[in-house]
Amino acid sequence: MDGLIQIFGDVQQRLFEGVVQPFLFHFGMANLLEDGYDATGWLLVGLLQIAIMIAVILPLQRWKPAEPVVDRQAIRVDIIYTLVHRLGLFRIALFFSIDPLWDALMGTLHVWGLPAFHLDNIVPGVTDNAWVSLLLYLVVFDLVEYWIHRGQHGIGWWWKLHALHHSQRQMTMWSDNRNHLLDDVIHGSIIVLVAQFIGVAPGQFVAIVALTQLSESFQHANVRIWFGQWGERLWVSPRFHRRHHTIGIGHEQKAPVRNPKAHGNNFGVLLPWWDMLFGTANFELRYDATGVRDQVQPNAKGQLRDYGRGFWSQQWQGILRLMGRA
Repeated sequence: MDGLIQIFGDVQQRLFEGVVQPFLFHFGMANLLEDGYDATGWLLVGLLQIAIMIAVILPLQRWKPAEPVVDRQAIRVDIIYTLVHRLGLFRIALFFSIDPLWDALMGTLHVWGLPAFHLDNIVPGVTDNAWVSLLLYLVVFDLVEYWIHRGQHGIGWWWKLHALHHSQRQMTMWSDNRNHLLDDVIHGSIIVLVAQFIGVAPGQFVAIVALTQLSESFQHANVRIWFGQWGERLWVSPRFHRRHHTIGIGHEQKAPVRNPKAHGNNFGVLLPWWDMLFGTANFELRYDATGVRDQVQPNAKGQLRDYGRGFWSQQWQGILRLMGRA
């Protein structure tokens, strides 16, 4: 762990000194040097993720696709979403808008006497092993992600935003970040606050986010791959997650699950354990069409819902859905 951190830190320092620091000085933003260094770390993580996606997942999509590619424009829009998120543009926007509010909130709570808490201190010896500590936080964050995902499907107004993610009928490795920006703000805020409350170290937080995002890219890939009877129950596979995106099944109570109040199935982000525990797992070995029912099934007026074709049209349609006007 220490060796990997050292290598990453060296590369981050070189990228910061060679690119980011001169940029900040040139535009008179020397007061943001410390934050710029942190942003360089996220930029480096994003570049590594995209490199792995292109080198590993893209060949898998070409080797064993789950469906033929028929809508390349939809994929190009998803690439824009991926670049915005993985290269740190969205995080920069949060830094100037939402993050100061959460920092002020946590600062106020500490002034009021809220003690510093570190989850890994609960179990004796965990803090002495960085890998065990990372695994503990990974499992906890994944449980939080499961319930966030349940909320995105079960809370009416939240689903109106999250529906954009499910409207992609041409799923690929780029589809993970296809979200409404307001949905991302809500999701990101919850994760940041949880990280603050349970005391995860910054380096561990970056590692958890990076691993989660890369795994999600693979889960959304256009690949006909599953992990076998036992592997499917250890880690979320592309087959498992594609079932979540299936029209009429993934986000409707039409699937053979034990929980009639779930509003869908296969909500797990990394681990299918939570779906198994809370009765929302669907292990059927199928690769069906993805999307939202109202894209293909007209309403009483004979109309199909429009989710937009371009980045900004998709964002605008999400606002209209939230306001009840689309």
